[in-house]
Order: sequence, then C-alpha cells, then structure tokens
Amino acid sequence: MKSGLLAAVAVGGVLLAAPASAQGVKIGILNDQSGVYADYGGKWSFEAAKMAIEDFGGEVLGHKIEIVSADHQNKPDLGTAIARRWYEVEGVDMITELTTSSVALAIHDLSRQMKKIDIVVGAATSRLTGDACQPYGFHWAYDTHALAYGTGGALVESGGDSWFFMTADYAFGHALEKDTGDFVRAKGGKVLGAVRIPLNSSDFSSFLLQAQSSKAKIIGLANAGLDTTNSIKQAAEFGIVKSGQKLAGLLLTLAEVHGLGLEAAQGLVLTEGYYWDRDAKSRNLAERFFKRTGRMPNMIQAGTYSATLQYLKAVKAAGTKDTEAVAKKLKELPVDDDFAQGGKVLENGRMVHDLYLFEVKKPTESKKPWDYYKQLAVVPGDKAFPAAKDSGCPLVK
Repeated sequence: MKSGLLAAVAVGGVLLAAPASAQGVKIGILNDQSGVYADYGGKWSFEAAKMAIEDFGGEVLGHKIEIVSADHQNKPDLGTAIARRWYEVEGVDMITELTTSSVALAIHDLSRQMKKIDIVVGAATSRLTGDACQPYGFHWAYDTHALAYGTGGALVESGGDSWFFMTADYAFGHALEKDTGDFVRAKGGKVLGAVRIPLNSSDFSSFLLQAQSSKAKIIGLANAGLDTTNSIKQAAEFGIVKSGQKLAGLLLTLAEVHGLGLEAAQGLVLTEGYYWDRDAKSRNLAERFFKRTGRMPNMIQAGTYSATLQYLKAVKAAGTKDTEAVAKKLKELPVDDDFAQGGKVLENGRMVHDLYLFEVKKPTESKKPWDYYKQLAVVPGDKAFPAAKDSGCPLVK
C-alpha cells in the first residue's frame, strides 16, 4: 500500500509551481486515472481544471494558484490517505472531481472533519447532499436523482413500464437503482428484478441472461464507464435489443458513446448536464478543450472546469481562502459559465442547473466528428434535483 500510495500521489503535476504557502491557493484533482473510469473523468478532468485556472488568470488574492492530481484507483482507503496527506502536509485547500461514490463519500466525511472544501463532480450518489451532506461539501454536475428523473422518467412515460436493473455493486449503483426504481414505480411502472455486479467485471453474460429472461421492457444499466460499454457490447452479442428489449444507460456520457461508436450506441437514451454542441457557450468550452486534448469533454470534465472556476470566484469574492467564508460564497454566487447558466447552489451544497435528455444518433445522422446526440428534452433543474428541505440533509432546517 505504501508504494502504491506514493505512486498515486506522484501522478499529475503542478501548474504555475510555487511553494505551498498559507496565502496561496492549492487545488487537488482526485479521481480514477487508470481504471474503469479513466476516460469518464481521468486525466481529462485534470486538463479541464488547469484550463479553468488559466481562464481565471492563474492567481487569486495576489498569489499563484497551484494544482495537483492523483489516482485513487477507486479505493476509498487509498483516496482517503491521499486526501489526508494533501490536507495535512501539502496545503491543499479544495479537492474536486472525486469520481466513484464510495471514495467521494469517504472524502466528504474527511473534509467535514478537517474543515476543508470538496466539490464532487464525477461521483453520482445523491447521498452526498442528502443524509451524508456536510457544511463544506458540494455536488456539481449531476446525481442519481437527476439521472433517474431524466432517463428513467422519460422511458416510463414513453411506454417502458417494466424494468430489470444491472447494478454496479457499490454505493453509486445502489443509489442509482433505488432512485430510478422509485421513479418507475411512482409513474405506475414495475421493477421485475435486479442483479448486483462487481465493479470492473469483464464478463456480463450470466447477468444479461437474467435480464433477458425477466422479459422486462427496459434493462436499466446502473453502472458507468467501461462497465457500461462492456454491458452494451455484450448485450448486442446476445441480440437483446434486436429481440425487443431496450437498454437504458442510466449513467452514460459522451466518453463512453465515443468508445462504443455510433453503430453500437445508436438509439440509447441518456441524460447529461452538458453537451459540447448544444449552444455557443458549450461549443466555446469544448473547442478550446479539444485543442488541448484532441477530444470533446463530457459533463464530468466540463463540470470539473466549472467547479474549479466557481471555487476561485468564491475565494476572490470572500477575500480569503478561509473555508467558512468560501463555503458561504459558494452558496451565494450564481453559477454562470460555459458549463451551466443560471445555476444556483442550495443550502445542502447541491448545485442546481438544467440537464438534457438525449438520444444517440444513428451513424447516418452524424454529420461530423463527435456529432453524437440529438436533444429530446430539457430536464429543468428544479425538477431534476430535490429542494434542500426534501433532500434528507440534516443541515437543512
């Protein structure tokens, strides 16, 4: 573990490197950079955060902004060890991205104990602003409640009223299955069953056979990253979609659609909080990101840009990097950038913004590289995310 930790901490670099000081601001990007979620967030989120720092001007309160990055390998114990070292030894003021709900929940609790700010972007569980909320914790791009409302709600309304879930067997998958199942039942649908699948599985055949034999109209993929793309590829081998069942990618982003290709992904319905070609603002962010990376950003990478930029705006507005003051400003300032417009942060730390329901285009409908989505609907933020008073957050009176 010790050598693994040192290697993980060494991953990444420092932008505008200067010695850590009591005055300077230091940001940490902590996520999966080598495993199942490496394309979903990974080093691309680190690039997005660096881009935000450069756009902000590279300094705040008269001091250079530093950034470090590490790979938590989807292990809560490793992630917590890195975060503790960052907070206690390396002077990191805020940690963001935090793909993988089990890791994010652990860092969320550590940040509460150490009175440090974290802004979760990549992890999905709605518990982060629900029963696990804390005064210095924020949740940015999406959550399981929003995905369930967007994708689950839309499919039930269009006739997909019986479901079987293939669920990643950890906090994120459980939350996504629960939130989606609740929406399905609330709209008069039925959940016929579910199967729990270990993270980073390679063979989904036995699970797909169970889903197929359930005769459910919708097979809900309550997983993400390579687990989702492998599920979809293997489902095609079984002829599941051709036989009349529909796959719902409950957490599917542009990165996974790109990895699958349109031939395999066509027709999938999904919800994202950002799409690069939706409007002038999203294109502005995406085209600059493409020049740096050779790829278009998904909502995790674009959301990391937004979270980093908003944190720096809050530090500037507070006139200090003091945690209490910055957290207060984060909850006061509107969120208006190339990721989200008209966003607001609730008392429980949830950033509320519109999301979008998309269908993946057929290969014949795509007119240019990365032209993958057609928009079906806007999912209003005040519908996608519950009010703070209804979230289960104990901080909210």
